[in-house]
Amino acid sequence: MPDRETIVQRLTELNEEFRRLRAEHQAHEQELAELQARPFLSAEQQWRASELKKLKLIGKDRMEALIRQNQAAAPMSA
Repeated sequence: MPDRETIVQRLTELNEEFRRLRAEHQAHEQELAELQARPFLSAEQQWRASELKKLKLIGKDRMEALIRQNQAAAPMSA
């Protein structure tokens, strides 16, 4: 069975959905870091930070599902 890093690399190269999810996750992480660096957040900014956390979690869950699917399929294709 390939290790996790190999699977992530392969998915990044071959799977458009995984690439999109990874890019979105990184963009959400960057925006969240910018918000968290502020000394004070308005109500709207607090809402946005909460939304970004949810979006990151949804994306991460989907990426993990793709990794698990790939791990399950790897022994059959090896």
